[in-house]
This record gives sequence, C-alpha cells and structure tokens, in this order.
Amino acid sequence: MDAVNPTPEQLQKVLADTPKDQPVVMLNLLRFRDRANYKEEAPVRTGREAYTVYMEEAAACVKSVGAEVIWSGRSVGSLIAPPDESWDQVLLVRYPSIDAFMAMIESPEYKGVVKHRTAALQDSRLVANLENRM
Repeated sequence: MDAVNPTPEQLQKVLADTPKDQPVVMLNLLRFRDRANYKEEAPVRTGREAYTVYMEEAAACVKSVGAEVIWSGRSVGSLIAPPDESWDQVLLVRYPSIDAFMAMIESPEYKGVVKHRTAALQDSRLVANLENRM
C-alpha cells in the first residue's frame, strides 16, 4: 500500500505516544514518482525535482521550529526488506519535540509548500524515533 501523507488518526496516535520533552528524529523513506503529480497546473518536473523544490521551500519551516536535517542521502539498496521494497532517498530530521513537528506541519507556511512533497512521492514512510538515552 502506497502512503504519502499521514492520516489524522496516525498523527494523533504518535502525538499521544511520544513524550513531549524529548527530541524526535523523523526517519523519511522516500520513493519518487517518475513524473510529479500536481493537483493544479505546475511546471513539468520529475518526482525528485519536485521534492527538491519542497526541500528548498520547507527549509524555513523546519528552521522556524528549531529543527534541522541531520542526514540525507540516496538509497542504494536494502539488505533486509521485502523483495519489492526500495527507496530512492533517506532523510533524517531532528525536531526539538513532537510538538515542534506538529507546529511545523500545521503552520500556514508549511501547508503552502507540502503540495510539492505530495506531488513528488509515489510512496513514503515517516517514522518518529526517540534518541537512545542510555
């Protein structure tokens, strides 16, 4: 099942299950469309090109909540995964808290740029992670 955007139920569950006083690292696994699929008229772009536009425009939103991209790279293959699962890009973004993440995705500025992400992606995973504090 392809998944691009979280459902309200998924957001509420993660919000309820995540401590509010700890940084959260979001693992993004991304598979791009060959051609971006915008709902409105837009320049012809590949999915990767549309995601690049998204990253450029979302950078201010990320920074405004105190978050940062801590790693980004192209995936070259999976050693342990279902045979038909593959990802084009992997991204790690650290947020000061789950509330900071929610503030970003609910902001009018972010809502104005997320269209590029939606158009770019064929499939994705967004996994919230707490840093290990042993």
